[in-house]
Amino acid sequence: MPALSEAVIHPATRVRGAIRVPGDKSISHRYALLASLARGRSTIRNYSTGADCASTLACLRALGVEIEVARGDEGRGPTVRILGHGLRGLHRPSGALDAGNSGTTMRLLSGVLAAHGFTAVITGDESLRRRPMGRVIEPLTGMGARFASDGGRPPLTVTGGDLRAIDYTVPVPSAQVKSAILLAGLQTPGETTVREAVSTRDHTELALRVFGGSVTAGGTAVSVRGGTPLHAVELDVPGDISSATFWAVSAAALPGSEVELTDVGLNPTRTALFDVLARAGAIVESTLESGSGAEPRGRVRIRHGGLRPLTIGPDEVPGLIDELPALAAMATHGGEIHVTGAAELRVKESDRISALAAGLMALGADVTELPDGFHVRGRRPLTGGTAHAAHDHRLAMAFAVAALGARGPSLVTGADAVAVSYPGFFETLAALTGADG
Repeated sequence: MPALSEAVIHPATRVRGAIRVPGDKSISHRYALLASLARGRSTIRNYSTGADCASTLACLRALGVEIEVARGDEGRGPTVRILGHGLRGLHRPSGALDAGNSGTTMRLLSGVLAAHGFTAVITGDESLRRRPMGRVIEPLTGMGARFASDGGRPPLTVTGGDLRAIDYTVPVPSAQVKSAILLAGLQTPGETTVREAVSTRDHTELALRVFGGSVTAGGTAVSVRGGTPLHAVELDVPGDISSATFWAVSAAALPGSEVELTDVGLNPTRTALFDVLARAGAIVESTLESGSGAEPRGRVRIRHGGLRPLTIGPDEVPGLIDELPALAAMATHGGEIHVTGAAELRVKESDRISALAAGLMALGADVTELPDGFHVRGRRPLTGGTAHAAHDHRLAMAFAVAALGARGPSLVTGADAVAVSYPGFFETLAALTGADG
């Protein structure tokens, strides 16, 4: 089905059903990058269907990696086979590498290329070229790579080579910055250590171990021993918890709702959402099931149980950064949420604080924009209206969830942005609400 530039969202009384969300976007990126640095042919099943992860594959192909993509089993994402070249084995590209809209691709690939003895340019779409990359440039430059950029923004010209190991404290906790440093350190003699004030998602560390890397972690620090060869593996990507978030909050928000998420990732660094939903009044039941690879997975059932006010501060934000727009949408259904310490949202695919506040207010919500967060008060049903997604996939989905509780139909413009992470989002929404088409 072609992507929709606009989507009409009709009010819904409830959402019900069991669904499998697409393969995890964060994990798919990391498996593909590590497979390209391993020796031999790796198989990655249920690879993310989103455009961001396709951008990672396109960049790797341009770097000389042989990649085959086959249709997955029914209801699952594609199977990707990657013939890796080994550490520092990528080839100089003939042109610029296009990361599309994917900040993850740009940041993690910068770490990979920092250790290669050639110059490469990484660019992206208009939105990505506005995003700051200084927090990746700084530590990789400290390791010995050279960067040219547009005032710290893409395009990035990366000149790699022989690097030196570092012990680096990340100023603002970021899984992408941490991962970029670890991917560079993987290809650098000695031990590279990254320290964070608050632990962020650990998909890179888990994947490195599965591929044979030497990784140690303690407290909020993680270290990688450089030069350890990686080997090919076969892995299954679990369902993306950030995509599943929109169905979880919908079930929590609408009376009479019940949604079961099947084969979803249950990595403890990503499951803070479910604790927050329970705190807000939802009934949450999770079952851990066995699965291949390092990532825990299972099923989660979420039922409406009322909505209580939520306060989310700086300590919780790193574990919820991608889920905050969805939680804001949930609050418009009669709840309340106050978020601080989330200034990072201003440098995502959009300024997610301003664009989120503007879109929710256009639908009739009571929202206060804060310098580092927002305050949403769901004191009245939304009127409905037109919300602009600002070319941001998570905002398009958040506005759709909010609009389910409006008194009349709403329009989400820029709805095609969902293709970045969840191409089938609106079809699944229709199925869960019982809507036509």
